[in-house]
Amino acid sequence: MRKTKKIILSGLLLSLLIILSRFVSFKSQILVISFSFIPIIISAILLGPKYTLVIAALGDFLGATLFPFGSYFIGFTILEALTGLIYGLILYKKPNNEKPNSFYTGKNLIIRLILSSFINLVIIGIFITGYMISTLYGNAYIVVISSRAITKIIMLPIQVIIMYLLHTRIITYSEKYLFND
Repeated sequence: MRKTKKIILSGLLLSLLIILSRFVSFKSQILVISFSFIPIIISAILLGPKYTLVIAALGDFLGATLFPFGSYFIGFTILEALTGLIYGLILYKKPNNEKPNSFYTGKNLIIRLILSSFINLVIIGIFITGYMISTLYGNAYIVVISSRAITKIIMLPIQVIIMYLLHTRIITYSEKYLFND
């Protein structure tokens, strides 16, 4: 994919991320329910870890600056960048002229989808973000992680299913339209 296409796609995904995270989500001080992971997944699959890291970090920063929900904390932007990096590292495979191999299909794909979702939802989403929230707002850590754990564990299979459906469609679409320069 040419650099121009990557930059244009990055801008579109960044705007979609801001819309989904700021306007089409439920937020409270402890709990967030959102489908803002979708542009991050699309970016991770098509653009790779560097672009996804930047899109995730910019999405959090611009969203918090333009449409604030509470005070801005750079720790959350760093965690969003880390989330983008993890998705990008696990889900991205540089395109080549060959047909998709086992990297894109079957058991290997499912393992990568579950692994990336587990790391981001459970480890980062529950424990690390929970620690930051409890420190920032003075809430008890066990209360924060228990309320976050319920939504993150419910979202894990939903996110994996959505990621699987997106991955199969995106690979087909990208081979047909994006990677033919």
